[in-house]
Amino acid sequence: MTQSLNPDDRHLGLITDLYELTMAAGYHVYGMADEHATFELWVRRLPSCRNYLVAAGLEQAIHYLQHLSFAPEQIVYLREHPAFRYVPNDWFERLEHFRFECDVWAIPEGTVVFAGEPLLRVSGPLMQAQIVETYLITALTVQTLIASKAARIVTAAQGRPVFDFGSRRAHGPQAGLLAARAAYLAGCTGTSNTEAGRLLGLPTLGTQAHSWIMSFTDEQEAFRKFGQLFPDHSTLLLDTYDTIQGACKAVASGAAMQAVRLDSGDLERLSKEVRAILDGAGRQAVKIVASGDLNEYKIADLLAAGAPIDVFGVGTELVTSRDEPTLNVVYKLVEQETPQGTVGRFKLSSGKATYPYPKQVYRRQDARGTFSGDRIVKATSQEQGEPLLAPVLRRGELIEALPSLEASRRRCAEQLRRLPPELLALGPCPSYPVQVSEELEAELHRPK
Repeated sequence: MTQSLNPDDRHLGLITDLYELTMAAGYHVYGMADEHATFELWVRRLPSCRNYLVAAGLEQAIHYLQHLSFAPEQIVYLREHPAFRYVPNDWFERLEHFRFECDVWAIPEGTVVFAGEPLLRVSGPLMQAQIVETYLITALTVQTLIASKAARIVTAAQGRPVFDFGSRRAHGPQAGLLAARAAYLAGCTGTSNTEAGRLLGLPTLGTQAHSWIMSFTDEQEAFRKFGQLFPDHSTLLLDTYDTIQGACKAVASGAAMQAVRLDSGDLERLSKEVRAILDGAGRQAVKIVASGDLNEYKIADLLAAGAPIDVFGVGTELVTSRDEPTLNVVYKLVEQETPQGTVGRFKLSSGKATYPYPKQVYRRQDARGTFSGDRIVKATSQEQGEPLLAPVLRRGELIEALPSLEASRRRCAEQLRRLPPELLALGPCPSYPVQVSEELEAELHRPK
């Protein structure tokens, strides 16, 4: 018997770390499960190669919260798990009727964010808010990581289309879908992933593999037959044997083609020579697509050298965020209502200190509309600027429909346009100013 390991909406309950469930059982046993608590999720620090991040993944996180339940076979598994040997039966019965009924506030997808700023806030029964930690971190980490990388690549391309070519390099089939979504949100033109095209309505682009060329005895015949079958969607791969000869054969074949693709070698030199061959044959309208381990730095160098490349396909570097493949995302308890009253919760660990109480982020701008600084304050405080966190769920129900992917994409483009120009540089720059209010700072120094 084989297993796909692709989770469905009936089996979301156990997609979490074991300790979330042992803590949940403990909260139940000791009468704490329904105490009102607030958790917040944020990125502890920016990666060294990122001047900003693009928030992404909220839609999938909300889908999870609205469909979270425990299937009967999952509850049986927990009953038989040795860790739960002494847990009373009424906790398992509670799981049978589990439903997420917390309030959720979040920063909208496509928003530029910085370290320390809460991306998401969950308030509700302690047990419910605890169980969702693992999934929420995963859902927001993956797409925020890739959207942030994609935004840099799109910026480097200077208006030229960038396509996600990374499905085969992603960390699993579902990761390829998430990467396609995040990349599009951050400004990529489309994807090679056909299912992402179907599910999300993304533009899709397909070229051809070297195996197509090698399957024919003659390269020119391979080009011609592909063009015959796909006259309006024909991108010919030139570098199976020799790129320059391939370009000459593509022209000589008379094949219908909208573009040619260069996937290896000195892309600057080859693109210039191929452009000359195409133009000399009267094929000025044929575009040049470049791929092959590209990233924002290579793209910037190619364009600075005058490479006549029209479209970029980026795979491995995009879908794995190869230079910065991880984000230090955390989800921490910040407030709890106990029998003794409401208490702010925080850590004082070296390098991992956290601020108590629910928070809001206010973003200021200058007279030109350029973002000038953020301020993190208690959620009950009022500040100048735009509040970034907005209510999304009330007692587990959507307050209003989430923005469409297209709306989030437009938001991202507008956010990037309003960033201080130096933050769009590929290299490091002075940090964007993010302040923590004096009131929050003072909480860390109150007598314990």
